[in-house]
Amino acid sequence: MSAETAWQATGASPRILLVEDSDTQALQLRRMLETEGFLVSRAGSAEAALEALNGPLPALVIADYHLPGINGDELVRRIRLNVRARALPVLMLTDAQGGDLERQGLESGADAYAPKSAGREIILLRLRALLRRGEGETDPGAESPGAGFRPARLLLVDDGPTHRLWLASLLAADGDRVETIGSAGAEFTARTDGPWDGVLVNLAGMPTGGLDLLRQLEALRQAGAGFRIVALEGSRPAAAFEAGADDVLPAEAGAEVIRLRVRALVRRKLLREENRRIENAMREQLREVERARAEAASAEARAALSGALARANAELESANQALRDTQGKLVQAAKMASLGELVAGIAHEINNPLAFILAHQGTVSRLLAQVSPRVAEDAEATRLLDKAMARADSMSMGLRRIQDLVGNLRKFSRLDEAGAQEVDVPEAIGTILVLLTHKLSDRILVERDLAAPRILRCSPALLNQVVMNVVGNAADAIEGQGRIRLATFIDSGEYVIEVSDSGAGVPEAIRGRIFEPFFTTKPIGAGTGLGLSIAYAVVEAHGGSIAVDDAPWEGGGARFTIRVPLEGAA
Repeated sequence: MSAETAWQATGASPRILLVEDSDTQALQLRRMLETEGFLVSRAGSAEAALEALNGPLPALVIADYHLPGINGDELVRRIRLNVRARALPVLMLTDAQGGDLERQGLESGADAYAPKSAGREIILLRLRALLRRGEGETDPGAESPGAGFRPARLLLVDDGPTHRLWLASLLAADGDRVETIGSAGAEFTARTDGPWDGVLVNLAGMPTGGLDLLRQLEALRQAGAGFRIVALEGSRPAAAFEAGADDVLPAEAGAEVIRLRVRALVRRKLLREENRRIENAMREQLREVERARAEAASAEARAALSGALARANAELESANQALRDTQGKLVQAAKMASLGELVAGIAHEINNPLAFILAHQGTVSRLLAQVSPRVAEDAEATRLLDKAMARADSMSMGLRRIQDLVGNLRKFSRLDEAGAQEVDVPEAIGTILVLLTHKLSDRILVERDLAAPRILRCSPALLNQVVMNVVGNAADAIEGQGRIRLATFIDSGEYVIEVSDSGAGVPEAIRGRIFEPFFTTKPIGAGTGLGLSIAYAVVEAHGGSIAVDDAPWEGGGARFTIRVPLEGAA
């Protein structure tokens, strides 16, 4: 659809900027154009016209050649220098006669030239021809954005071989690429599918005056071709314009006029093509800028989200750690409470019967001692009595060991003591080893090197549990025969307890995790993974530290080092 047809279809009228300094001629031209349905705005000088072009662009500019100040040809040159307005169609008018003015006007960049004396019909035909190829046209052959300079591609249709050769030479003189054909239908159809910029048709001698050929070319343009059409043979200009010609020249037109008219139309086509390249490049740049902005905004959003996620993860990890610590402490408290209940039960259920048995065992031993002199003469009775007295002594020894075990349990738990106490470290270690006899038995040699002061002020129950956990784990780590070494000494103002074993040791990869709650290397069901976690929390509560490294002897093993402040050591 042409630009004018589009305007008519939408009900809008094309706006024309009329640049005319003469009030009388401006009034005549305005009336003529408004009668044809155009909207007309007027500028009395080239300077005023340039100022008006800073606003919304018109559909077309009609400019007088002779203007006060800046002349008409200079006005067109300045329009062509502006990227925004360079493709604006310009029709130049003048009162003067002569080919030189037309040449100057067209070479300045005007798209068409008409003398004011040409009459209303010619002016309107040229105006409508310029509007016919409007902004909505497409050029399939247009180069991609950013293309360089290229010559115009022209097609010359002329049935006269001699005249065709002359016209081809004339057009090629400007550096354009010219291809020539006749008007025969088959030849034309086969060779007009290229990306032509302009087509020059010599209507003279063609069937039906060449109008069918013009209509065929116009149909190709309506289908999307972007070339311009110049017709030679001015006897019926109105019919040629109506058939699709953009410009019509008389058959007797000179070489300079033909060259200028063809160049003007092709130049306008190339200007539009260049404008499209520039607009596409600008749109692409804008898209790149928008993409960059979107990517930057997305990156900022991702960074903010990543930061928020990192903070949330850190807070979650902190909460999980606090939960694990709390859970470990709860388990520890539950274990200690259970142990307290056990000890209380033992004290209640065992101590009283034990005391009763011990008292009666003593009575039995005294009675047996009293009976012994009376049966001295009876050898068999004496033998039996001695055996009974030996068994009574063995019973007494077993009962005393039970009594000591219950006492050690009470010493370990110290449920009857609160807060920090003065703990006899060698005695506490001895108690722990007694309680772990079932693990140590006769397969593990326990060495003691207790060089530190005997007394340490701490929480007895908690400290005993730390050492008991470490020694118990050391015993579990030893398969078959082995040894455990317990040492105490003073180092840098700290009370140090070392527990070394000859077991498999703790791999470097998991040393950072062995104090985590529920982390264990023991088989399922053999451990909860809370012992060392509780030990770590207990030592930390005393303001100390616990660490693990390799045992100080050959053959492997682990060494746990417990450090607590020296306050209260004596």
